[in-house]
Amino acid sequence: MKFNIVTLYPDFYSNIFSFGVINRALIQNKIDIDIYNLRDFAEDKRGSVDDTPFGGGAGMILRADILYKAINYIQEKGQTFSIMLSASGEKFNQKKAYKLSEKKNITIICSKFEGFDERILKYTDLELSIGDYVLSSGEYAALCLLDSIVRLIPGVLGNKESLLEESFSDPNMLEYPQYTRPKNFMGDTVPEILISGDHKKVSEYRKKQALDKTRKNRADLLL
Repeated sequence: MKFNIVTLYPDFYSNIFSFGVINRALIQNKIDIDIYNLRDFAEDKRGSVDDTPFGGGAGMILRADILYKAINYIQEKGQTFSIMLSASGEKFNQKKAYKLSEKKNITIICSKFEGFDERILKYTDLELSIGDYVLSSGEYAALCLLDSIVRLIPGVLGNKESLLEESFSDPNMLEYPQYTRPKNFMGDTVPEILISGDHKKVSEYRKKQALDKTRKNRADLLL
């Protein structure tokens, strides 16, 4: 699977792919990642990629023509599914992660400043938000998106059950509480049913605990 990341800060990714699931996928040749500096597509020596918004307002806006040049350059190298990261986009979730993991080639465009010229959305496939909060730049959001997709690629994770049992595998349920040694931690003991050896009862118990946790922490998932 091929990933392309368009960013103003290519050095952000210089070492971060040397760890964890993304590194494992790279070593296994499951994925390939190319980083593109948006300033390389600028039209002046200063590398200008933004300008003030028409109609006034604070901040700077990424120019549609510069973004288009970057997207088109990548598109000419191979068919790609382009994602514009934006606080105004569709909210990302596990269901979308699974769908994106089936793509062969994805381009992630990191936003910055006060956003981007709206006209560029005609030339992208998806406007996506990773959540209802503000980040200082799209590079952090791109990394979250990348990690959540890569771990779903077949063969990247060694234990398939990890995918089946983790939170949001069932899109309407959080993962059940987990316990390990010691059995007694400062007077707080592991639920007896988990060490009973009765797999059916353990499964039923975990389902109930997952439902209770979801009701408590994320009731919106059950609506």
